[in-house]
Amino acid sequence: MTARVLPPSTTEARPAAPSDLAAAGRVFEHYAYQYRRSFRGSMFSSFVSPALFLTAMGVGLGGYMSAGSLEALGGVTYLQFLAPGLLAGAVMQTAIFESTFPVMYGLVWRRIFHAMHATPIGPRAVANGTLLWIAFRLALVAAIFLAVAAALGALTSPLAVLAIPTAVLTGLAFAGPMGAFMATQRTPDKFSAIFRWVITPLYLFSGTFFPIASLPAALQPVAWLSPLFHGVELTRGFALGTIGGAPLAALAHVAILVGVALAGALLFSRNVRRKLAA
Repeated sequence: MTARVLPPSTTEARPAAPSDLAAAGRVFEHYAYQYRRSFRGSMFSSFVSPALFLTAMGVGLGGYMSAGSLEALGGVTYLQFLAPGLLAGAVMQTAIFESTFPVMYGLVWRRIFHAMHATPIGPRAVANGTLLWIAFRLALVAAIFLAVAAALGALTSPLAVLAIPTAVLTGLAFAGPMGAFMATQRTPDKFSAIFRWVITPLYLFSGTFFPIASLPAALQPVAWLSPLFHGVELTRGFALGTIGGAPLAALAHVAILVGVALAGALLFSRNVRRKLAA
C-alpha cells in the first residue's frame, strides 16, 4: 500500500507583516550594524572638528574683536555667540551627507532599498527608518559638539542641553528634502551644484558667524527662508539662556522647522515608494 501524499495546506497562517514602526526599526538596525565599522573614527572626528573650529575662530579670531563688536553680539564673547551657530551648522552638514550618498547607495548604486523592499518592509518604513537613523546620528554629533563647547566655556545657561533636540530638528529639516531630491536622481552630479550654490550660502548667511542684522536690510528677510536660520536662533537662544526674551519668535522658529521636516519626510517617503515601484 502506498502512502497518500497530501498537498500543502493553503490555509496555513503566514507570518504577519511587521508594523511600520517595527519595520523602520529593522532599517535602523541595518544602519547601526554598518556604523559599527566606522564608529571609532566618526566619534574621533566629531570631537576634533568642533574643538578646532571653536578654538581657532571662537578663541583666536574672537580675541581680536573690540568691545563695541561684542556689544553688538548681545554682550557675550564671540566664542559664546559662535558655538551655537556652529552646532546648528554642523548638524546641517551631517544631515545633508547622511541623506545624499547613502540614499544613492540604497536606490541606485547597491540597491539596498530594493533588497529591503523584497521583504515585508515597505517603502514608507525604508524612508522612516533612514530618517530615524539620521536623527540618531545628529543627536550624537550635537551631544559631542555641546560637550566640547561646554568644556571651552561657550555655554552660559543650563537650558543649553535643549540645543540637542533643537539641532536634531534643524538637521531633519534638511535631511527630508535632500533625501527626497536624491531619490529622484540616478547620479550625484547635481549635488555639488546644490552644495555650492544653496548649502554654502545658507551656512554663511543664516546668522551662524554674525547677526543677520549686519546684512543689508533687503537681505535680512531672506534669512527667514533658511531652515538653518531658525535652527541657529533657537540653538543660540537655549545656549545663552535668552530664549524666553521672544517666545512668539521662538514658537515661529519651531513651527517652521517642524513644518519643513514633516513635508520633507512625506516627500522622501513618496519618492522612495515611486523609485522602488519603477
